[in-house]
Amino acid sequence: MKEQISRLFGLSEQRTSQDEVRQIPIGEIDTSPFQPRTIFDDERIDELCQTIKTHGVIQPIVVRVRNNRYEIIAGERRWRAVTKLGYDTIPAIIREFNDSQTASIALIENLQREGLTAIEEAVAYQKLIELHQLTQESLAQRLGKSQSTIANKLRLLMLPEVIKQHLMERKITERHARALLSLDSEELQLKVLEEIVSKDLNVKQAEARIAFLKEAAKSKKSKRISFTKDVRLALNTIRQSIEMVSGSGLKIKTDEKDHDDHYEITIKIPKR
Repeated sequence: MKEQISRLFGLSEQRTSQDEVRQIPIGEIDTSPFQPRTIFDDERIDELCQTIKTHGVIQPIVVRVRNNRYEIIAGERRWRAVTKLGYDTIPAIIREFNDSQTASIALIENLQREGLTAIEEAVAYQKLIELHQLTQESLAQRLGKSQSTIANKLRLLMLPEVIKQHLMERKITERHARALLSLDSEELQLKVLEEIVSKDLNVKQAEARIAFLKEAAKSKKSKRISFTKDVRLALNTIRQSIEMVSGSGLKIKTDEKDHDDHYEITIKIPKR
């Protein structure tokens, strides 16, 4: 399957009869700057180590020569496992690929395996679109996926960095993240993220919380009355004062209510 997809991108990193398998010193090999996978599961690497100890490296890694050293094009997990085992060399095939070809192969190889986080997958799609000047639809056709799948993954890249990092670390699921996308405000997104993590909310609970906040915001907007310049100044001064005190480390709790004839701010300052 991977070979077929590689051909759709005008690439092929599969071994041919003319390829020579060489034993290359581990110390002369560098990882690829185009590797989309940023998190490697130690448990999976350990499993691969056991397989290699029993059967050896069945499939050589693919490398290219860069600055008198070797750079991995495909097979970083195998290289990591062999390195962990303390082997001196690893079987490899040397190929001549430019940066664009190298990046594409690294992306495609990883997309065909399980284990990428949703963000890593989204970044891989975005890079393939840029490298080959594709539309979402044409990329979906080449990868055998629906256009909506590609679009939903790419939308995750619009999230704040904090949320993307939680996705990378698998502290929240992709469905949590997609629910957070429905909130217009980054402030609200981060607020709900904190609730999801601290209260261990499942997806349905998170969606219910988001629906409540959106309805509350809608209701508040419909009841909002215009403030005079003096009232706005007073509110901003109070909020800035609260932020300044909070910035010193004191955990202040506030609650704001918009009544018909007045605006109410409750401030709770802990004694300890």
